[in-house]
Amino acid sequence: MTINTTPLDTSTFDKLKRLYIIALSAIAVSVVVSQLIIRKYLNDQQSDSSVINVAGRQRMLSQKLTKQILFISQEKDSEKIRALKGQLTETQKLWEDSHMGLKNGNLTLGLPGNNSKIIDSMFAAIEPFYQSIQKASRNIHIIPQDQLGETIAKNVSIVKNNEQKFLVLMDTIVNQYEKEANEKVYALRRLEFLLMIITLALLFFEFIFIFFPSAKFVKRIISSLIQSKNEALQSAKDADMLREKNENSVLKIRKFNDLMDKTLLFARVAPNGTVIDLGDKFSKRFKISSFSQGQKFYELISIHKKEQDEIQNILTTHDKFGWNGEIKATTKNKEDVWLDMYIVPFFESKGKTELVVVASDITKRKKAKLEIEKLTNDRYLEKVNQQKIITSKIIENQEREQKRIAKDMHDGIGQMLTGLKFNLESINAKNVDKTTEKVEYLKELAKNIIVGVRTATFNLAPPELGDYGIAPALAKFTTQINKYYDKKVQFYNKSQFNKRLDTLTEVNVYRVTQEAVNNALKYAESSHIIVSLSHSEKMLSVVIDDNGVGFDSKNSKRSKDSIGGLGLMFMKERVKYINGRIFINSSEGNGTRITVNIPIETT
Repeated sequence: MTINTTPLDTSTFDKLKRLYIIALSAIAVSVVVSQLIIRKYLNDQQSDSSVINVAGRQRMLSQKLTKQILFISQEKDSEKIRALKGQLTETQKLWEDSHMGLKNGNLTLGLPGNNSKIIDSMFAAIEPFYQSIQKASRNIHIIPQDQLGETIAKNVSIVKNNEQKFLVLMDTIVNQYEKEANEKVYALRRLEFLLMIITLALLFFEFIFIFFPSAKFVKRIISSLIQSKNEALQSAKDADMLREKNENSVLKIRKFNDLMDKTLLFARVAPNGTVIDLGDKFSKRFKISSFSQGQKFYELISIHKKEQDEIQNILTTHDKFGWNGEIKATTKNKEDVWLDMYIVPFFESKGKTELVVVASDITKRKKAKLEIEKLTNDRYLEKVNQQKIITSKIIENQEREQKRIAKDMHDGIGQMLTGLKFNLESINAKNVDKTTEKVEYLKELAKNIIVGVRTATFNLAPPELGDYGIAPALAKFTTQINKYYDKKVQFYNKSQFNKRLDTLTEVNVYRVTQEAVNNALKYAESSHIIVSLSHSEKMLSVVIDDNGVGFDSKNSKRSKDSIGGLGLMFMKERVKYINGRIFINSSEGNGTRITVNIPIETT
């Protein structure tokens, strides 16, 4: 069914948004402009009050000026005359500054100086009287004290004659200032009224052309939404009719399921695993003649607990979105069956849910695949075992050869050199001085040879390893290293390990430790090396720490004569051969730690 709705064009909403923005902006602009104009008038009013105040004070200053001149003319004491002249100077300065500020402007006094033409003409009329009073007062100030007499009387007369006219004209100027200020107040009132009329007109215009059409538009939208609601209710009724048709279709599908039941392994299962229906082919494949109400699906297709749990877990986990995969089942005759299974959730009209299980038998294919995997795995294990045997033989031959060399060096070369030493000590030459010097040299040389041979013998096959085990051998090894190197090598048997391991394990642990210490001595530039031995019930751990330069353990591409080259590779191979694990922790400038963990199998 088609639902007729009025589409709300995006451009319409954009236009409405623009109109509202314009309306609000116009109101904001009118308010801002009004405030700016009113503020300007208020600032002018503040200036006018300052002008009127200064103008009124000017009358007072002229009277004060005249009064101070009269005091000077009547005073006889020279000190008081000098003080009165100082007061006269201050008063005259303020009087002159105020007059010039009213006339031309003075920012310090807050006088703008923007007088009207009428006031300018008034200042022009008062200027002669101002000049006369100014000149007379200055003359009184500069007249020497001993010449006051007639001169001061003349200037006092000038001040008296001009003061009255100056005061009258100053009153006229003050009144004119006040009149002009009042006119500005009236103008401000008229402007406020005009701005109010403009704002009201603007609001009326926006109401007529913006807000009222917008209200009508919103009303149309609401009407459209109500209509859409009614149409949606009608659509819901139509959907109910379609649902009834779908239920009829489900009945047809169920008939189709009956057909599938005869061709595929088919079953209907509740979400909790209870069997609702089981297809004929499913029943035949698993020898199921009947099943009781409430019986679980996994109980029908497997007799093993592990397989049952796996099947039930699949049903519980995937009851919402379905599942596909391979599972293993077992018939009552203990026959293994592999199924390629599809689990599809089905939602009925009454809110109930059931799972449709469709599977195909892939037992033959799966058995063939498992057989191939088994053969492949057997070949791999055989290859690994062969490799272990070869590695074992190589290591055994190496150890046997090293022992042989050690025995030959100890019993052969060592004894011959010792005999050489004894023979040289018995030399009796005629030239006693040279012979003595030579003999001493040969004795020292023989000692060094013996020490070197014994050191080599120890490195090839330490007797402590075969006699006492790995802990004494490592202790003796570190002791020997300290004798011949100017570096400190310490051994700690933290857990007091004293058990014997099988020969190959002890030999490989010793060789790995020996290799790690030699690397630290040769390449790491370390001054301290610590070898720690500890164990638990099932694990032996050897840790070799040095404070050398370290290296990037993540970078395996290093030269063959460095710790990351062949030496490290041989260490890993030896540890791997005795089923152990090796961990290398190193970074440049932070030293190196090598940890070897070996499973304990005591002999």
